[in-house]
Order: sequence, then structure tokens, then C-alpha cells
Amino acid sequence: MIGDRVAQAEPVARPAVRRLTLADFRCYRTLRLETDSRPVVLTGANGAGKTNILEALSFLVPGRGLRRAGAADITRHGLAAGSPWAVAATLDGPAGRVEIGTGREAGHERRSVRIDGKPAKPGDLAGLVSALWLTPAMDRLFIEGASGRRRFLDRLVFGLVPGHGAEAGAYEHAMRERTRLLRAARDGGPRVDPAWMAALEEGMARHGTRVALARVESIRRLDEACRAGLGPFPAAGLAVEGEIEGWLAGGLSPDEAEERFRGALRVARARDEAAGAATMGPHRSDLMVRHVPKDLPAGQCSTGEQKAVLVSIVLAQGRVQDQSGGRAPLLLLDEVAAHLDEVRRAALFDELCALKAQSWMTGTDAMLFAGFGERAQFFRVTDATVAPEEVMTL
Repeated sequence: MIGDRVAQAEPVARPAVRRLTLADFRCYRTLRLETDSRPVVLTGANGAGKTNILEALSFLVPGRGLRRAGAADITRHGLAAGSPWAVAATLDGPAGRVEIGTGREAGHERRSVRIDGKPAKPGDLAGLVSALWLTPAMDRLFIEGASGRRRFLDRLVFGLVPGHGAEAGAYEHAMRERTRLLRAARDGGPRVDPAWMAALEEGMARHGTRVALARVESIRRLDEACRAGLGPFPAAGLAVEGEIEGWLAGGLSPDEAEERFRGALRVARARDEAAGAATMGPHRSDLMVRHVPKDLPAGQCSTGEQKAVLVSIVLAQGRVQDQSGGRAPLLLLDEVAAHLDEVRRAALFDELCALKAQSWMTGTDAMLFAGFGERAQFFRVTDATVAPEEVMTL
């Protein structure tokens, strides 16, 4: 029985999904995929279902997955909107083997989570596994709005500070409640209760400062690793731009920054009421990235150079988590090889094999991954069916 195997499993060095099972997920009625800890390569035509597998894996961590889809939008094509769906995985990790199940149950709006068969909260997944992903939609990360970079930033921090997601969620909740009260007062509703407003601002200051501190400390470590570079991938310089992060980086203690933030929120009430939004705080921060060899902001580099910088950051994150004794992340790389030259593909494959992390990659051309040889496992995806494929060789 699965439960028996869980109890008997020995700790392993490389976190890896050993079995992935889908039910009524996107284009899949059912899927059962067995893998080992080597990199996984999924190839097939556009629309075959490759990215859907990566999205399913992204639900093994807290959050809305790599497409940021709502739980009601993931149901298999052809079923009624909001019908149940499920993702289950057997995961080998530093603490041994664990069974993770998640999905949308009938009559529920949000996705549920089970860990080793017991009900759990999505936030509980943070202590078991982390994940990073690159998708074609992220190719414009450095030239579009700050929200995408902020989500990427926090995904990096999650891997080093497992409690970061809970702190960010608590901050967002307090901020939404404060904004709701201020908007109601602006639109002719009841006057804001000063005591309740002060309590919400206390929560925003406490949790928001912890969010900012985790970002500053994590990016400081990651910046050092990124500046070292990796072979043909460019060194990158990273920094966080934001009021609270700036105070902390400038020498304020967390307690001093929290007190300053609390006072600033109190002063900003009238401004925030008029704006109908909180006009300061870590929800407005940004991740700043430079191409170090060119000494240019990443957004001013070519598309290929921006892609190389992104890959460099993800690989550096894997090394930092590995070296810190944390949970090396699952790396979900959608169509990553198509925009890399042969030299960078070879360097990427070597690094993925060296990392203590399982990587999952997709592509339309299997020969782009031939540099892996027997170091990877290959699967062909055809019309929502997945079958093992022979090892690609050069």
C-alpha cells in the first residue's frame, strides 16, 4: 500500500516527484506518470498538453500556479465550469516520502489540500516543497509592470523563507480590510472606527515589515550567487526597490522600520481614502535586475539576453537553496531550450544535472534536448496522452 511505502521511505538527497496523477485537469481526463529523480523532458506538438503538466506540478506549492488560474477555471475541457479536478503526487524529499493531493472538490470554491491523506492548508505545502518556473509569458518580465516581477521576487523568497507566504497573505488581508473601510467612508458609508483602523495598520506594519525583511535578506544572498554567473549565462545584479525594503537596507532595525511604517500609514489615511488604495507598502515594491557584463538594466537588453538573465537567476536560486540545506526547488521550464544557443543549452543541462533538484522541461523539438543523453528521462505528449520515449542522443 502507498501508506506503507510512505512510512518505510528513507530520506533522499534530491527532492523529486516520483508519481504524478491527474483527474479532470485541463485537457487530461486521467494521467498517471511515473518518474525518477533525473530531469524530465516532455516533448510534443503545441497544444498537446505539455504545459498543463507543468501547471499541475506548480500546484504542489502555495499559490495560484504558473498560469494564476482560479480553482474553478481548471476543470477538464468539456465539463461544466467549476467541476471537480485533482492533482496528486508522490514526492521524495529530505524528510522522506510524502503524498500530496490538491484540487477542487464539488461544492467548494477554493482548492483543497491533503498531505499524507489528512486535510491541510495550502500554506502547509511551503514546508514540503518549493518550485520555480519560467514560461514564455515571462519573456516580457523586465519590460512590463512591476506586479509580475514582484510575484517572481516572492517566489524566490518562498524557497529560502518558507513562512514568507503566510506573512504576505496576512499583510494582504489586513491591507484589503483597511482599503475596504476607507473606500466605504469615501463613498458616504459609516465613519471609520479609529481603534479598528489602528489594529489593521498594526497588522500591516508587523507583517509588511517581515515581508520586506525576508525580501532584503533573500535577495542579498541571491545577488551574490547571481553575480558569480554560470559559464555562458550572464551575471545578474539584483535589488529590491520599495519604501520599507529601503529603510531596512539603509540600516533601520526591523522594529524601527515597523514603527515608521505604522506611523506612515496613519498619516496616509486621507490620501489612501481619496485614492481608494494603500499608496505605500511592500505590495508596491519591485525587483530590479541588471545585466552585469553590459552594466544595463535587464529591460534594456535584447530578448535573448533577457531570457539568459532569467535562466541565470533561476539556476542561482537552485544553488543557493541547495547550499543552504533548504528544499531545492522543483524547476519547471516551459519551452526554455528553444531560445538558447547550443553552448547555453549544454551549460543549462549540465547545471540541471548537478543541482539537487528535479527539473521538468517542455519543447516541441526533442532533439534540442539530446545533450542530456541518458542523464534525463524523455516522454512524448500527444493529445493528452503521455508515453516514454527513447533517450535522445546527438
